[in-house]
Amino acid sequence: MEKESGYNLYIFICSNLVEFDWLKLLNEFILYSRLGRTDANWTNLHDAGRLDIVYECAVASLFLSHAIRKNVIFHAILNSPPNPPLHLKIEGATLHDVRTDQETWRKILKKVLAGKAHPGISLSKKSFEALIKAKAETSKIYVLEEGGKDISETRIGENPVFVLGDHVGLPKKVEAFTLRYGEKVSLGKKPYLAASCITILNYLLDRQKINIQT
Repeated sequence: MEKESGYNLYIFICSNLVEFDWLKLLNEFILYSRLGRTDANWTNLHDAGRLDIVYECAVASLFLSHAIRKNVIFHAILNSPPNPPLHLKIEGATLHDVRTDQETWRKILKKVLAGKAHPGISLSKKSFEALIKAKAETSKIYVLEEGGKDISETRIGENPVFVLGDHVGLPKKVEAFTLRYGEKVSLGKKPYLAASCITILNYLLDRQKINIQT
């Protein structure tokens, strides 16, 4: 009887160690925002260089139904005047005082772009190229593009970084630069919204986690 109890305890510990290892892994999303404003002189997200897309992608990246994904970091590079480029970074592990509605995020983004602090959100003067170079040192980079290799045929490595364009897409030069450090993957031939792509990717990563644990 003692032997069986010890065996069960061993199984319990091992299964939880697997889960703990997965909790340490990071999923990151980088959105290249061509038009995103780099100041707080605006009234709504849509007219602020389509910061509504940044909001939608942040929510898709970081939120479950009743929880925040602690193992996700969302980045947006804002490239519009008056002070481009700006690197907006949102870390699920430290993000607090948020909801998923647009009005909440309008206030948060306006506050952060005005130079004020919010838990889990930082703003820095960093270019897209500098961010990609830094991430390539420790992570595998995947560029979302309809003409890429089907993601079902791609083995996604640990700590993946996914790069997406906004409603206009990645500029050709930006895409070419990124592909020097990563590979192009596709969710299919249909053009999905950027936020929908992130939702699909999170689902696939969640399924991959379940398959490894079982």
